Amino acid sequence: MGLLDGLMGNASEVDLKDVEKQLEKVITSNERIEKAYRILRDMMIFTDKRMIMVDKQGMTGKKIEFHSVPYKSITHFSVETAGTFDLDAELKIWLSGASEPIYKQFRKDKSIYDIQRAIAEYVTQ
Repeated sequence: MGLLDGLMGNASEVDLKDVEKQLEKVITSNERIEKAYRILRDMMIFTDKRMIMVDKQGMTGKKIEFHSVPYKSITHFSVETAGTFDLDAELKIWLSGASEPIYKQFRKDKSIYDIQRAIAEYVTQ
């Protein structure tokens, strides 16, 4: 998957060295980035300790929200794949203490399975 996938709203795996440089002020000294996916301008990053969702905001994308989710706080998650007429796939993640899930939308592609697998690997450890 490449640049075109990212522009279409499909998740594409990101080089970990680029992510490490971008998150050097966010991750801890004993934390290791293991997987990262880009969805348009945003990213979902999986470290050995938590999931970090990066939300770039505004026209320039200079304002950035880092949403940190410890794996132990994920109570459950769901994936809804795209259909014939509904071209979007959806990921919902419920956190303990929150009534509404975190919601991410993807275009019709198979990368939602990779992200779902990554969440399942970390949540079930």
